[in-house]
Amino acid sequence: MKNIEEVLEWAEKLILEKTGEPLKPIEEAILKGVWSGKKYAQIAKEYNNCRVSHVKKEAAKLWDKLRDELGEDLKKYNFRSKVEKRNRVSPCSQSGHCLVQVDNVNIGGEFIQTIKDDRSPSSPESSPDSSPNSSPTQNSSPIIDLTDAPDLSEFYNRTTEINTLKQWILKDQIRLITIYGLSGIGKSLLTRQLIEQIKPEFDYIIWKSLTETPTLSCLKNQLQQFFAQSQNPPLPTIIDYFRNSRCLVILDDLQNLFQSGFLAGQYLTEHKDYGQFWQQIAKNHHQSSVILLSWEKPREIATLQGEKQSTRTLNLKGLSADAEEILKEHGLTDSEKWPELINLYQGHPTWLNIIASTILELFDGSVSLFLADQEEIFIGDLSPILESHLDRLSELEKKVISTFSEYESVDISQASGLREFAKSELTEAMQSLGRRGLVEKVTTGGRSRFLLNPVFNTSSNHYEILITTKTQRTQR
Repeated sequence: MKNIEEVLEWAEKLILEKTGEPLKPIEEAILKGVWSGKKYAQIAKEYNNCRVSHVKKEAAKLWDKLRDELGEDLKKYNFRSKVEKRNRVSPCSQSGHCLVQVDNVNIGGEFIQTIKDDRSPSSPESSPDSSPNSSPTQNSSPIIDLTDAPDLSEFYNRTTEINTLKQWILKDQIRLITIYGLSGIGKSLLTRQLIEQIKPEFDYIIWKSLTETPTLSCLKNQLQQFFAQSQNPPLPTIIDYFRNSRCLVILDDLQNLFQSGFLAGQYLTEHKDYGQFWQQIAKNHHQSSVILLSWEKPREIATLQGEKQSTRTLNLKGLSADAEEILKEHGLTDSEKWPELINLYQGHPTWLNIIASTILELFDGSVSLFLADQEEIFIGDLSPILESHLDRLSELEKKVISTFSEYESVDISQASGLREFAKSELTEAMQSLGRRGLVEKVTTGGRSRFLLNPVFNTSSNHYEILITTKTQRTQR
């Protein structure tokens, strides 16, 4: 599909077949706006100046209608990429046709023709005398596959983090970077924005999702097919491509390779070889960079950092004052109370979007009314998101969190309430919870104390009740 008119025609046909009803005007406005990268607030303003909450509700219904065709994970941010992906060849087909072009990434089957058009017969790359392994960016744009990447919509200011990553990649030439943090915190969007700023520096850029937990050999094959499109003859290993050209590889949702019910960063049996792959990337000399995006910090990364290998880690936290933009988009009132709300939910963009919808629904957008007389942090529709993290905890971590919730912060060398755990157990649990971003270490007066994420503190109490209820039902 090349334009929005084709998308609207396709969507109307699909919805008509499914519901017997044509595409509604507001649905058409949503599709047009999302396709062009607009935020819901802008779409609402352009569509009869209606409420943002109304547009969001209609959008949710629209995505439900299209999920059978585009997948259960369909959202605003990935709608366009999913539609484009559905209507072109796979990223690495047997014929070797791959996605390309720095300014028109999602071209698909047009790859071969585009390269021919962009390179004149007299160019060095097309000359018989040119080196077969010459780097693509010497005379052309880098080759890019962002099929699995999110769109650039709804990106909030992360200037400090972007500058840090640019320093690591472009100046320090760090080979392996891990960005970890809670789900929905903005890891993928941060990296997507980073690509826009540094893409001219690379020969190849590829983004792969690990949601389907591919084996390492499968992932390597996909990467080699992508790199081999302009390397003649093909090179034997991934590291050879990393040495020969400057490549940027982003591997998203790394946590899917880890075991649930165990301490953080432990691989599923069939994926243990990934750990060795990270070590090869960090220890071997080459000019490329790999970025890992994960809910959890892999164990190998801490070891590599300790050995002073070419690796860095960024624990992505919530937004600060920039989070006010989220509340503004929702049209919330009582702006003097916004900092309190942002602090309560730690500037987490996804959490704030969900809570803002609740405030609109139940309190007519009044932040003051929502915050009044709150005895504990309201969880509401955050529950499924938080439970997805709690479900991954080991039994030891769950017990520690349950005991931990009685304290504001804990010095693990002194807390008498935690004496039921052996020191080695407690140290291991705290380290694992830290690698998940559920506890934070604060050092004052030369001593370290650990703070449990307050939202998870509240959620863990609800979670215990939920698990107890489920167990009782099972036993009946």
